[in-house]
Amino acid sequence: MAGSQDPNENPVAINVVPMVDVIFCLCVFFMCSFKFKAIEGKFDSWLPRDKGLGDPAALPSVLEEIRVALFWDPARERVVRQLGARRIADDAELGTMLHDARADWERAGRTAIPVTIDAAGPVPWREVIDVMNLCKRERIDRIEFAYGTGLPPDRTAGPERPDGPDSIVK
Repeated sequence: MAGSQDPNENPVAINVVPMVDVIFCLCVFFMCSFKFKAIEGKFDSWLPRDKGLGDPAALPSVLEEIRVALFWDPARERVVRQLGARRIADDAELGTMLHDARADWERAGRTAIPVTIDAAGPVPWREVIDVMNLCKRERIDRIEFAYGTGLPPDRTAGPERPDGPDSIVK
């Protein structure tokens, strides 16, 4: 009978609690020391070398966005505009550049033309609104904003800009 208190029935009393503790500790040890391998993520394959895209550097560059950067020039106390890598002098030039960029996007078959206005902290909001108005005038409706991620115009000359701070950033 299970759980009977008769000492003649079970001559040796075995305490199983320490054995259960040891087995539990062994299970935890083996679970923690086991290393899982991702079998599904790796496939060995032999692909032909003469087909496919080839050299990724030879692929044409894909336009992702039109980025207009606005910086504050404390020496001249004015805003410096930059479209891509080119410095822009005035609204008319920026409007022409936006018009040409929009035409390039349409020739590429893209309809959603994104413009990112990247303004540094001290740039007045009036300048940002002027760029937005120029985008709207060119029928560019997808306008996004970034905050000061471009290069400031007053950087000293270095290997990237050998001509000094007024040269074009590439």
